[in-house]
Amino acid sequence: MKVPASPPINTDDLLARSHAIAGLSLGELAKMANINIPANLQRHKGWPGQLLELWLGASAGSKPQQDFPELAIELKTVPIDACGKPLETTYVCYAPLLMSPGITWETSSVRNKLQQVLWVPLEGDRRIPLAERRVATAVLWQPSAQEDAQLREDWEELTEMVLLGKVENITAKHGDMLQMRPKAANGSVLTDALGPEGQRIRTRPRGFYLRKAFTHNILLNAFD
Repeated sequence: MKVPASPPINTDDLLARSHAIAGLSLGELAKMANINIPANLQRHKGWPGQLLELWLGASAGSKPQQDFPELAIELKTVPIDACGKPLETTYVCYAPLLMSPGITWETSSVRNKLQQVLWVPLEGDRRIPLAERRVATAVLWQPSAQEDAQLREDWEELTEMVLLGKVENITAKHGDMLQMRPKAANGSVLTDALGPEGQRIRTRPRGFYLRKAFTHNILLNAFD
């Protein structure tokens, strides 16, 4: 099996590629792609996702668009335990902290990223050596009306706090399904945001994340 030389031509092609790597280990995929395997993910947290992007033919790279822009599909890897439960929250995208007051849920980056997602679960138990962790069956998902409404409600709550200059008051407890958390390599990285009096302040960049309960429900619905 060889690494694809081009992006998938349609959804069926993408699903066929995901099915072809299901059951294989990260080590097997890395070896076939002639890529070195890091000893651990401490300094290479995004490595499994980058490896799967290679095998599935994702073309967006670091651009602020879906991983498969031609298909309007985002790729998300989700580490799971032996029972199929996600082990961590899922990063969606950066949260703009100097938003235009006219931004809506329909035009937001979050909704754009989550319109259609290929979820690729993989073994995440830290007791399993990285090279031996297997890729599970992928799930192509589109939010239901209920899921879209849940995400919208959380996004609107968080966005309102940002627009009112209350970004420093946002904690991981805000949002039932979607949360906003610091997103930076370290605490010294700062960006501009609005303060409570409308002034510019410097604060840590933020990102939108899906809670584990939300992604777990997606996987349960798909496999049930």
